[in-house]
Amino acid sequence: MGLLSLGTPLPWKEVQKHADHVRQHGIQQFLHIWKNTKDKRGNSLLWGDEVEYMVVSYDDENKSALLSLRQAEILMALEENETRQRKIEDELGIGRSGQRIPTFHPEYGRYMLEATPGHPYTASLENLLNVEPNMNRRREIAKQHMLPHEFPITLTSFPRLGAPGQFTDPYYPPTGNASRSLFLPDELINPHARFPTLTANIRERRGSKVAMNVPIFKDKNTPTPFIDPTIPYDRNLYPEDANARDGAAMPDHIYMDSMGFGMGCCCLQITFQATDIDEARRLYDQLAPLGPIFLALTAASPAWRGYLSDQDCRWNVIAGSVDDRTEEERGLKPLKHQRFVIPKSRYDSIDYYISQSPECRPEYNDIELVKDDKIKTTLTDAGVDEKLANHYAHLFIRDPIVVFSELIDQDDTTSSDHFENIQSTNWQTMRFKPPPPGTDIGWRVEFRSMEIQITDFENAAFAIFIVLLTRAILSFKLNFYVPISKVDRNMQVAHRRDAVIDEKFYFRKDIFAPVCHSHDAQSTGSETASEDASASLYSSDANGSTDSVVSPPVKPVEDEYDLFTIDEIINGRKRKTTTNGSNSDVEDEMDEFPGLVKLVQSYLDSMSVDVETRCTLNLYMDLISKRASGELYTAARWIREFIRGHPKYQFDSVVGSEVNYDLVKTVGQLTVGNEWDGAGEKLLGGMSGNRYRSS
Repeated sequence: MGLLSLGTPLPWKEVQKHADHVRQHGIQQFLHIWKNTKDKRGNSLLWGDEVEYMVVSYDDENKSALLSLRQAEILMALEENETRQRKIEDELGIGRSGQRIPTFHPEYGRYMLEATPGHPYTASLENLLNVEPNMNRRREIAKQHMLPHEFPITLTSFPRLGAPGQFTDPYYPPTGNASRSLFLPDELINPHARFPTLTANIRERRGSKVAMNVPIFKDKNTPTPFIDPTIPYDRNLYPEDANARDGAAMPDHIYMDSMGFGMGCCCLQITFQATDIDEARRLYDQLAPLGPIFLALTAASPAWRGYLSDQDCRWNVIAGSVDDRTEEERGLKPLKHQRFVIPKSRYDSIDYYISQSPECRPEYNDIELVKDDKIKTTLTDAGVDEKLANHYAHLFIRDPIVVFSELIDQDDTTSSDHFENIQSTNWQTMRFKPPPPGTDIGWRVEFRSMEIQITDFENAAFAIFIVLLTRAILSFKLNFYVPISKVDRNMQVAHRRDAVIDEKFYFRKDIFAPVCHSHDAQSTGSETASEDASASLYSSDANGSTDSVVSPPVKPVEDEYDLFTIDEIINGRKRKTTTNGSNSDVEDEMDEFPGLVKLVQSYLDSMSVDVETRCTLNLYMDLISKRASGELYTAARWIREFIRGHPKYQFDSVVGSEVNYDLVKTVGQLTVGNEWDGAGEKLLGGMSGNRYRSS
């Protein structure tokens, strides 16, 4: 999670004094990196995933599942184990990612762990078969360093975080000074100085506590209007306690007031190293419209603070949990003390496409981009092109939130701390990542929208699918551009309950870009092979002809996209055609849009793939195809139905302690390969052929 530095963190009033210094030197640090690496070509195509876990503590006697706050002890044991194993691996010469011991990292929540492969994966298809076993291994290693009653689960949101009663082990009252939350104790925050300071400084900069209101799921016994009886409106421990009674808590909503509700969620993130800066910019743009699609497809968070909600995803909760904008910046008051009105939280979807490829029409960047003109001038004067200058001039409208006194003065030619201070606290659906100074790491992009899934099989499936999709994007020169305003709209729609089957999303109709011979449009295979493969994506009609892959002349942007269901985006959209037969007209169906699964399959067809690899990859794609069609549930829908089907549930939207216990225990069973065709049938039924499940 972002930049972890050692030192003395400054309170917000002191951070304010250094904000311009951090921004100015952050840009100088970026320019040093950019000048040294902008012309570097031929980096290896590498990638890696980040899996986040919650450590739960079971009390089987009292039927209770709590969040264990032993992160520090567990990480210490894991670090000691990793050090021993690394020494052995170095002696044995083990360097491949599937064999290197994984690395564990702290996260915001004191009950959370993050794990990554011990070494990046390569671009080889065979290497993809290491992903799920590696995820299995990470979970198994983590479990080995926990107490017998503890277990690492991958739930996006813990249903009873912040609910009345005990939800952490051990129990702490919600009276901490950093968050000043009515519901969450500061003791669940990672004790590293960065995290409580980040929490407090966001609150102080904003001028109030953060406020997230998620719509309540109106079940048959849920009161109307729903006025949450568990909110302690009369508490007067801190001045911010008045926020709830002054209107921050909305009727018919689940009110949350702390950074922990958002940053205490788990997700699945994928980072790709591109061959050069141009390819990285292209991938950044092409993956951005997919962010909302895969947010809805991986939806896994229907319950918050002990209630069922009427949405399925975490994103807007996290966005609200770190929203440090003042009332002026939110447009609630005229600008007087602040520089800008800023439409979004610093955790949100991207605002701007950055590729210089010809396919990136100016009309796609159709929302007003708030940017620091002085920073843009500094960048362009140094030779940075306008698009990249706009990107960073936009990110750097934000203030730093945490500044360590020991790190204020830095050598801009060797350090990137000030740059990362701003860059890493712009938590957007995509992140464009320059190489760290003094390393051989290349330009990277991070795909950040997906929710964590319950099993390693599911997480591997989504990670591998995104990786293969990037290969198809580069090989076939795919074009997924739609206007940024439509991506924003899709992000909002993705949160809706059962959006994956009930909603439609703006998506591009013709995804085959015109052939471009610029460096930015390079592919992983020969141009002719790519064109042939993309041509094969369309079905032949009755006369044996195929749709041309040559894009039509430039047309109005609004004619380039349409509303699609996620099933159509993933599995394809058909259109009926009529041809003249010998005696009567003949109706046939053709692919109007091939679907992302077919794109990936076509890419695999163009490669030399052994039977074992192809069968395993097909199993992963089968999961994604069935999730998109609704044949298999999203985790959010499965969790909602599990709760509503529990004998102790009263159909009043309340997720009680015993309901939560049984849910979390069942999640644990699914994790180790049990109940896939039982309690988890609607989530994973028919997927039991996967041979990598833990026993």
